[in-house]
Amino acid sequence: MTRRTIEYACAVMLAGLLAGVAGAATTLLLHFVEHLTYHYSFGTLLSGVGASSPVRRAVGPMIGGLLAGAGWWLLRRHGDVPSLSVTIAEHRPMPRWRMTIDAALQVLVVGSGASLGREGAPRQVAAAMSDAGTSRWALTPRDREILLACAAGAGLGAVYSVPLGGALFASRILLGTWHPRAVGTALVTSSLAVAVASPVTHLEHSLTWPNPDLSYLYILLALVISPLAVVVGIGFDRFMSAAKPKPQVRAWWLIPAVGLAGLATGVASIWYPELPGNGRSILTVSVNADVTLAGAAMILLLKPLLTAVYLRSGAVGGLITPALATGAAAGSVATLAFNHLAGTDIQVAAVSLACAAGVLAITQRAPAFAALFVWELARPPIWLLIVFAATAFATYLISEASSPRCPRSRRCRPAGRRTG
Repeated sequence: MTRRTIEYACAVMLAGLLAGVAGAATTLLLHFVEHLTYHYSFGTLLSGVGASSPVRRAVGPMIGGLLAGAGWWLLRRHGDVPSLSVTIAEHRPMPRWRMTIDAALQVLVVGSGASLGREGAPRQVAAAMSDAGTSRWALTPRDREILLACAAGAGLGAVYSVPLGGALFASRILLGTWHPRAVGTALVTSSLAVAVASPVTHLEHSLTWPNPDLSYLYILLALVISPLAVVVGIGFDRFMSAAKPKPQVRAWWLIPAVGLAGLATGVASIWYPELPGNGRSILTVSVNADVTLAGAAMILLLKPLLTAVYLRSGAVGGLITPALATGAAAGSVATLAFNHLAGTDIQVAAVSLACAAGVLAITQRAPAFAALFVWELARPPIWLLIVFAATAFATYLISEASSPRCPRSRRCRPAGRRTG
């Protein structure tokens, strides 16, 4: 075996271990901020928000936004924090400390209630740590690209306990390939990261499934719900793209802007405690059917709106779970409305998460990742993976067929560079 082969194998193992540490560290920090903001000791964020006073619900996210805004203002005074996916793809030097500080600020703002995803932080920290740990090893630029992309995917896998989802994120979204070397590296790093972070993240999965009976009806429902997922997914994608400022906001007003976004989220959470956070609370009430038709409709309206407000203010965060939450709310609205009008008793959980998978397939341009990620995240019966896959692929194909023809059939965007 050559030195390069040995060092690459060691680098893969080290990247997986470091990604697990990154996932565990960001999860612990997130929980600390959540408990401090809403003053609770045990349970989920939803229960913590629900038990807190109206004043704390309103003021907590505002204070977190002001602190995170001040941090971003100081951090960006010397330039933008570069995109992780672009840095990896273009083989640029990794600004490790800037990305790590940016990740900590993302955890701060999400933990205090921001309507943004928390998956960006562990990806950045995992990539930065892996870059530092392997910088002196005999790796080619392509080796380093694969390694850092897989470390980022493993960070995602660790924080959500989704080893296969993390591997697919790295190989299909960041690298845009099915090459065995990339896929194998992604599987090893993601599996290691999930194992390392599991003592911290094993309690993250609080969804309790009603155990639906196996029925071919759900395949039909998955296909029927696909057009709705297309509309919601494209709408969410375009809305977030329009809201995100380019370049990053560096002016002083970033501080009050993020604070006001937090205040808006906090006030809305007085009536809808599912809104704060990355969207996990919305998935919980969707699966447990603990939401009314009117409530689901308001969540469908407010969740993407608040996410866009945060992005417009200059905050940074992931969009995977906000997209999932928006899709789940849309599926809940459709199912509850149909049950009310037709007098049926279709299970809300299966259809809402199928719609969530369809929306994620649009926003990430990766139907296989969307179906597998939703299934691993929710942990329903295994046969529902077929339902989620049917919706994800049907939604993606409808979207591609209705879009203007572009090179590589990626809606005028290159494959492997869509990170949410």
